[in-house]
Amino acid sequence: MARFKGPRVKKMRALGTDLPGLSRKSIDRRPYPPGQHGKVGRRKITEYGRRLIEKQKLRFNYGLSERQLRRLFDEARRSKKATGEKLLELLESRLDNAVFRAGFAPTIPAARQLVSHGHITVNGKRVNIASFRISVNDEIGLREKSKKLACVEESLDAPALLRPNWVDFDDKERTAKVLDLPGLDSVPFDIDVQLVIEYYSR
Repeated sequence: MARFKGPRVKKMRALGTDLPGLSRKSIDRRPYPPGQHGKVGRRKITEYGRRLIEKQKLRFNYGLSERQLRRLFDEARRSKKATGEKLLELLESRLDNAVFRAGFAPTIPAARQLVSHGHITVNGKRVNIASFRISVNDEIGLREKSKKLACVEESLDAPALLRPNWVDFDDKERTAKVLDLPGLDSVPFDIDVQLVIEYYSR
């Protein structure tokens, strides 16, 4: 399955970075790898290991299976845009991520649940496919009966992240309009996308 059901902070500690799409928690309190030897320090990482870590950051933050991420990489490589830029655009343009970045949900797994349970609309029509790709001028909102959900209200009151500049949020209507396609600077964590390209091109 694409969804990661294990301990999220442990996974972030292993990757050495916070992944806001995976969890609202941080590794600041224990910024070392999990396990009894974690405090000793990280072992020397091979070139392959560095590439794998960068790839896994994308996979776990966006909640994709290896097959899904590989398919997006192949699509990005066929694009006229730079492969890395296009790959990040495709990931950020997923509906579950857009719902998260708009502030409707505290994490991407929570956003995916809102989408799959039919609470989210795009341009007034219900969409329950998490991988649905948003476009410029799309308007993301909530079904009328879903606007008072406790989890949604809690998330909107205290969004996990600042909304990106490609999202225009209307507090009164509780809708988010897509102003532009996400770019390289839209990813809310450190990522060396060139290493991801090298991983899949090996």
